[in-house]
Amino acid sequence: MFRFAIAVTQACNLRCGYCYVDKGSARMSQDVARRAVDLFFALWPPGEKPSACFFGGEPLLELDLIHSIASSIRERSDPDGPCVDLSVVSNGTLFSPDVASLLEADDIRYCLSCDGPPAIQDRQRPFASASPTSAIVEQTIRSAVAAFGVVPVNAVYTPESCGELPDVVEYLSSLGVRRIHLNPDFSADWRPTDLASLRTSIQRIGDWYVEQYRNGDPHFIAALDAKIAVILRGGYQPLERCQMGRRELAVSPQGFIYPCERLLGKGDGSGHSIGNVWDGIDPAAVARCPAVGTTARNRECVSCGLSPYCMNWCSCSNYFTSGDYERVSPFLCSLEQTLIGTARSIITPLLEMGPNVLAHHVAGAAVFNSYFGLT
Repeated sequence: MFRFAIAVTQACNLRCGYCYVDKGSARMSQDVARRAVDLFFALWPPGEKPSACFFGGEPLLELDLIHSIASSIRERSDPDGPCVDLSVVSNGTLFSPDVASLLEADDIRYCLSCDGPPAIQDRQRPFASASPTSAIVEQTIRSAVAAFGVVPVNAVYTPESCGELPDVVEYLSSLGVRRIHLNPDFSADWRPTDLASLRTSIQRIGDWYVEQYRNGDPHFIAALDAKIAVILRGGYQPLERCQMGRRELAVSPQGFIYPCERLLGKGDGSGHSIGNVWDGIDPAAVARCPAVGTTARNRECVSCGLSPYCMNWCSCSNYFTSGDYERVSPFLCSLEQTLIGTARSIITPLLEMGPNVLAHHVAGAAVFNSYFGLT
């Protein structure tokens, strides 16, 4: 899938300590927005289903601009061609019935971030004033589930909170969330004791995951479901691997192009920028990005039996943990081993429930996404 991320603003009313976007007052102008849409259509591979995601900062601070961009994309899309998957990733503090109505009218999928129960959420994701956010975000989750049914929730875990991950999953489930994305703070200093705690948490979540299937209430836990699918399919295929700078792009509010939204930083053309919306993409800058389908250059990765199922190719994760697009850190290696091992342990008890229980994992993206309400 061609992935295009649009940062409509770098302003945010929260101060999450692990955020990879520098906070500021930059907001996207109408001129940059028009040129970003032009770039989207110029780079959209023919016949391929694309996605465009609005993010920030807090994107809902620029709701009118999101509506304008979404309308332009819908108007310019071929009615007989693939439909553009539009989404917005919000911090969950600015939701309202009016917001829900506008997103529904524009066919924009609403995703939000919540790191878990109040103690964790308020510690990791406070307002800029340092006041708590948990009560507002919890109500937003309930309202969004009521409005949309399926609401993806991103939860970031840190060395301090990784031991509480099972509680995070159960808390989000209790609010009606059935699509849960667990993401580590890649910039943190992960010690061996933290990795041991994380390993225990993921294994406990695996046991819980199986129990939900037994109860007839399957949950999509992205880190585990993705691994189950990859194991059953025999490994990641080349085009499933990192394609930053080619089929994955992000535009900053100032109009600079980045190979992935996680590398936006200041958004002013510095750092990982590979071009701008006025002059286009710089081929020399893209050449510095890893080749499509690449694997890590660690010698141990080449001979590792888990390599086909490992995300050692995720350039952003590698960069934030090792400082190199193509070098896997000890943290990422440990995490991937735990996820692959837990996914393998899940497959057998699930198959014992019936031969078709995991059919949606191997039937291809369309069936898998439909089963979990991903589209």
